[in-house]
Amino acid sequence: MSARPALPPPPPPVEIRTWPDRGALLADRAHILGALVKMHLGPGRLGLLWMWGAVGALGWAMIGTAFVTFEQSYDVFSAFFGVIMLALGACCLVPAVVLVVIGLRRDRRLRRLLAQWGALDRDPARDAAYRLPGVSLVWLLGSFVLCAGGLYACFVVPAGAVRGDDTYGLMALVMGLGFIGWIIGLIGITKAFWHRRWVLRTLLGRAAPEPLVSVRGGAHR
Repeated sequence: MSARPALPPPPPPVEIRTWPDRGALLADRAHILGALVKMHLGPGRLGLLWMWGAVGALGWAMIGTAFVTFEQSYDVFSAFFGVIMLALGACCLVPAVVLVVIGLRRDRRLRRLLAQWGALDRDPARDAAYRLPGVSLVWLLGSFVLCAGGLYACFVVPAGAVRGDDTYGLMALVMGLGFIGWIIGLIGITKAFWHRRWVLRTLLGRAAPEPLVSVRGGAHR
């Protein structure tokens, strides 16, 4: 597995900046913003987020299967199968959760750098390439579908459960999968809205709505 590309440094303080002219500053700004935008909202980032969500869902499906097996177990072999499924599920779920958290922390650093480098100057001709309206729309719509499906699984499915037919283990399985889908979708929606806010506020200089989820530690202008 290849290592992730290293994040660029923040722009140097005003007193030690060494750009010979504004053209050199804009060239460096354009190069770094292009890399940062790709790291934050590129199609590969969406696929990676969904991949770890799928791995987490697979892990929870195994754990839920173990719960159902324990609930219906009548012999040693069934209990042993449940223990195996529980262990396999944990091996999938725990790394997926850890990597999603690492990704969220990396996104926070990316947003800080995007705000800092974008605030250096304005370059409308080059900045148009960083707006990515189509990519943002894919993030937004795909994440909205995940959120809607997750909320449906968390609330509507358990509300329609039939006592005696639908076991507690089965409901835990469905609700856990729905919760994972909701979390992954919420992350995607937040990233799409933050990118739109960054474009309006930093690249275009317009007033932008506050993000759905505030992130501490970001750069302030």
